[in-house]
Amino acid sequence: MRRYRKPYKERVKLQLFTKFVMDLLFVVMLAYFIVLMFGMRFTIVGNSMNDTLVNEQVVLINKASYHFHEPMRYDLILFKASGVYEGKEYVKRIIGLPGETIQIQDGKITVNGMDLVNDISDRYILTPGLASEVITLAENEYFVLGDNRNNSEDSRFYTIGNVKRENILGKVWIRIHPLDHFGIVK
Repeated sequence: MRRYRKPYKERVKLQLFTKFVMDLLFVVMLAYFIVLMFGMRFTIVGNSMNDTLVNEQVVLINKASYHFHEPMRYDLILFKASGVYEGKEYVKRIIGLPGETIQIQDGKITVNGMDLVNDISDRYILTPGLASEVITLAENEYFVLGDNRNNSEDSRFYTIGNVKRENILGKVWIRIHPLDHFGIVK
């Protein structure tokens, strides 16, 4: 008895389709693995990061970034609070680095006694909080502020305070929702 064999062109088409499906499946699984291992999703809550990030936007956090280099001034970070709000997660911008002195006077931020330059915000800061006096950061501490300086709970207040290096979970990387605002966050 003779077996029926598909014509050559049909076999090639089936092979190409199978290869395409397998390649697509591999790429999707690889992307999922990369995001799972090196990233995490975080939903912005509140208005403290307006205009950079707004309430209910979803961002991806790069968890691996700070394994290769230290956090830098103006980086947007996700961190776990200690103290009063221990364990609660926040997104804020790094303003002060380890070993520096920070003060807010006359509505402006000074770092090591000099006005902060190239800041994301030039708004007059109404509430200096703890930074009305000079704050000296320890070798493992960062001073963070929300971009909406007059509507942010951040390092100026004892409820958040200075952020320890070990509490930084990663760097804000990409805005993924809503889709019309999709892109890299600066």
